[in-house]
Amino acid sequence: MNKGYRAIFFDWDGTAVTSRKVPVDEIVSRMKGLLNKGIKLAIISGTTIENIAGGRLQDYFTEKELENLFLGLGRGAYNYKFNKNKNLELFNNMIPEKSVLLDVHKACFDIHMKLLEDYDYKTDIVFSRPNYCKIDLMVDNNRGEQLFLQENEVDILKENLTRHGFNEGILGLIKISEEIGEKYGLDLVVTTDAKYLEVGVSSKSDNVNTILRYFKDEFGILPEECSFWGDEYIGIDEGLYGSDSFMITDSSKSGDFFDVSNLKGKRPEEVIILSGGVERFLEFLSSQENL
Repeated sequence: MNKGYRAIFFDWDGTAVTSRKVPVDEIVSRMKGLLNKGIKLAIISGTTIENIAGGRLQDYFTEKELENLFLGLGRGAYNYKFNKNKNLELFNNMIPEKSVLLDVHKACFDIHMKLLEDYDYKTDIVFSRPNYCKIDLMVDNNRGEQLFLQENEVDILKENLTRHGFNEGILGLIKISEEIGEKYGLDLVVTTDAKYLEVGVSSKSDNVNTILRYFKDEFGILPEECSFWGDEYIGIDEGLYGSDSFMITDSSKSGDFFDVSNLKGKRPEEVIILSGGVERFLEFLSSQENL
């Protein structure tokens, strides 16, 4: 890949690291080389800072390197840069008002109750996120440290739903969620990686748009000078794609999008499938340093 990028956006789990328990030395060493060249790096992840390098990402970099490192976390909730003391600085957030978050919680409980009452389909809910809830659709499936889409999970979920008499598929779950949200006056953003239905008021799209706007205003970086890397672009259902597909927005669509997942399936037309997992992404970072 001979094109040099001024900014690289990338997912963390499954793209930069294989799990949250593995050492981060390899990804850090590749990042340092690019940050020292002035290339902007933006980690775009649905998780929070505590789950990125054990919450101590800044300890691996110098102040100069951190000037070029940004994070868009929590499905749009948090957008960070680093200040001169190597501390995180929140420059934009999309944390909803408490009343809105409570309505999101109510909507998610209603989704849980509808699946249980009408289909005897059991779910668990994580309520502790700042701007969304996670509904566990596969409570008997423990991913362990592999916190990203696994092979056959989509098929397993579809089979589970059908076995319980829910025949509208994963798109049907999205539709039900959106309709329930409307009862509370919410325009819900609903995504899924098969195991979890994530229901909230923002998404990775908001992270990408916010950071892209910052890059343009502060550094004159255009979307076509950026690349976007992930491992969850894959199709979940007809016309429905994984969480990394939300990096494709009206603002970012002139950039280049790459998928390192080894899973077979459809991707959005904008995405180039490379496969190769974390190693492929690390190779790309090394090649960018050498351009």
